[in-house]
Amino acid sequence: MKEQLIKAMQRNQFLNMMYMAKDGQVSKRRIKIIKIGSDSFQAYCFNKQAKRTFIIDSVLVVVPVLHKEREVV
Repeated sequence: MKEQLIKAMQRNQFLNMMYMAKDGQVSKRRIKIIKIGSDSFQAYCFNKQAKRTFIIDSVLVVVPVLHKEREVV
């Protein structure tokens, strides 16, 4: 998982993430990674509109956000 997070940070990608909190609640977040440590990472969370620290082992899934541009005809 850590390698996937590092690649996303290097590519400056936005991610959709499923995350399990300490109390066992699962949440879906849209994030942009700021920095990665040994067992946690800091990211801007668009859901909470603030910087948050996440534990890498608590991340269930990350998927890059794909932007589709609309055409004007």
